[in-house]
Amino acid sequence: MTAVLQTDHLSLQFGGVNALSDLSIEVDEGALHAIIGPNGAGKTSFFNCLTGYYKPTGGAVRFQGNEVTGLDAAKVAALGIRRTFQNIRVFPKMSVLENVLAGGHLRATSNLLSITVASRGFRRRERLLHEEAMASLEFVGLADQWNNLAGDLPYGMRKRMELARVLIANPVVVLLDEPAAGVSSVEREELSRVIRRIHDQGTCVVMIEHDVDLVMEIATDVTVLDNGRIIASGLPQDVRTNPDVIRAYMGRKRK
Repeated sequence: MTAVLQTDHLSLQFGGVNALSDLSIEVDEGALHAIIGPNGAGKTSFFNCLTGYYKPTGGAVRFQGNEVTGLDAAKVAALGIRRTFQNIRVFPKMSVLENVLAGGHLRATSNLLSITVASRGFRRRERLLHEEAMASLEFVGLADQWNNLAGDLPYGMRKRMELARVLIANPVVVLLDEPAAGVSSVEREELSRVIRRIHDQGTCVVMIEHDVDLVMEIATDVTVLDNGRIIASGLPQDVRTNPDVIRAYMGRKRK
């Protein structure tokens, strides 16, 4: 398999603290790769380095064979790496559809002149983007909510709306930061189905998740972090029985 996303000896320091140490990870095309580990293991810091929110202090990040280390978040997103956040980012006073349309802003090619004269091309692009936003909402099961205020949605639906906002950008890689955190068992199952569908349509998915049972159900590959280092990597069934993984999860009090 060809690696679509890769880190080479990635490191990140805050002052004298090593948040990440020498991480070399390959995510293959078509993978549903889970990043797991105890609280404070460095999982979200890793995502922040991949997506340009943090600049690594050492090592490299490569996307489709090209180095993207240190690019800002907007440039990384424009390349085709899109993410969700552990704390959902919602425009509560905007409709569900408008929230999803906001995810397509990097694809906009219109300028002030075309907007002013309402050119035929501009109207066509706007119509197509609107149709794609509705298709994304249909994909995550929220088409009937399109005109509701985003702030009125239940928490689990907001999570799915965020997925729709990511998908409208036609990403190559989707990074999901704890998609199942805080949701009910019913919404967990719905989110699981949506994540599987994203993966099944050929999009590479990298997922941080504390729900180990969910990870074992849907992941193709798993990497386990502890104290900013890789302690195990491989197939879900192999990682689950790894003594170092068991010790990392069971040897400390979980928050």
